[in-house]
Amino acid sequence: MSTARGNPLPLRLRRRPVPWDRMRPTWREARPRLIAAALARAQAAPSGNWYVIGASRALPEGGERPLGRTVAGTEVVAWRAADGTLVAGPGACPHLGAPLRESPVRCGTLICRWHGLPLDGAPSAGWRPYPAYDDGVLLWVRLDEAGGETPLERPVVPARPDPRTAVDAVYTAVGRCEPEDVVANRLDPWHGAWLHPYSFVDLRVLDAPDPSAEAPEDGFTVEVSFKVAGRAVVPVQAVFTAPDPRTVVMHITGGEGTGSVVETHATPLSPDPAGRPRTAVVEAVVAASDRPGFAAARLAAPLLRPLMRATAARLWRDDLAYAERRWALRATGRFPG
Repeated sequence: MSTARGNPLPLRLRRRPVPWDRMRPTWREARPRLIAAALARAQAAPSGNWYVIGASRALPEGGERPLGRTVAGTEVVAWRAADGTLVAGPGACPHLGAPLRESPVRCGTLICRWHGLPLDGAPSAGWRPYPAYDDGVLLWVRLDEAGGETPLERPVVPARPDPRTAVDAVYTAVGRCEPEDVVANRLDPWHGAWLHPYSFVDLRVLDAPDPSAEAPEDGFTVEVSFKVAGRAVVPVQAVFTAPDPRTVVMHITGGEGTGSVVETHATPLSPDPAGRPRTAVVEAVVAASDRPGFAAARLAAPLLRPLMRATAARLWRDDLAYAERRWALRATGRFPG
C-alpha cells in the first residue's frame, strides 16, 4: 500500500460496504496454535526487568506530587529530581513505612509527610533507588527481584517517529487479568473488525508467523481501514510485533500516517481484594504524517490528546473484556486455546 503523500485527503469511500453480520468470518484463520506460538515467542523475549509505570507527562518538571504504583506486588514511588531526571524507588518510607506516594515534592526532594524524612533520589536511611528511565513518552522502572531476568541497562524502547514532528498521547486502563492476556489480545489481529466495527472495517491479515517453521518470523502484517463516518475510511497497512514479554507494537507501514506507532504495554499490579490478578494497560500512540497540515495538528496537540485517549478508551473497553474473559477461562481450566 503506498502512502497518501500525493492525495489532498487521506479519506476513501467504500464502494460496497458489507454489513457486520455478512463480513467474511476470520475464525479459521485465527488459529489458537498460531496465536499461542506468537505469545510464547513474546514471553521468551528479554525485558531486562523493566516495567512501564506511566506517561512522562504524569510527572512534569517542578511538579509537587509523586507518582505511586504497585508493580508486580512491589510498591514504587517516582518523582523528578531538581534537575528534572526521573527518580524511582520503594514506595514505603524506611522509617515507619509511610506511603511515600502521598508525600509532597519540594525542589526535587520528596518529603515524607509522617516525620519529614527527605529523599532526593540518593540512598538514604535504608532507602535505595531503583533504576529508572524516561524515554520522553513513557516512564519505566527496573525491578530485578520481581522480573527475575538478567538486567538490561535500558528498557527495550520501540522505534518511534521523531518527537519533534509527532503527536503523542498515553491512555491507561486496568483489567482483572495477567499481562499475557493483554499481549494475546494484541497478537490476535483477526478480531479487529468483528469486535470493533465502530472503528475498523475491511481487515485482512496479509502475513502471519508460521508456528511450524524452525525460526518463524515475528510479526503480523495487516491491511485495515479506520472508519471516519458513513462510507468514509482511512486505509492503512500495519505490522504487529512483540519486542518484549509485556509489549506489543503496531507500526503503520503504509497509507496515512506511515511511521506512526501504537505501543501497548502490560504492567502487572497487585491482586484485587478477591486475589484476582490486575494488569495496567499503558498504551502510547505516537502519530506522525508527512502532510503539510500536520504541523497545525501538532500545534493543537493539547486538544488532540484527549480525543486520542477517548478513542483508545473505547477500544480498550472491548479488548479488556477479551483479556479478562481469557484469564477467567484459563483460571478455571476452560480456555480452549
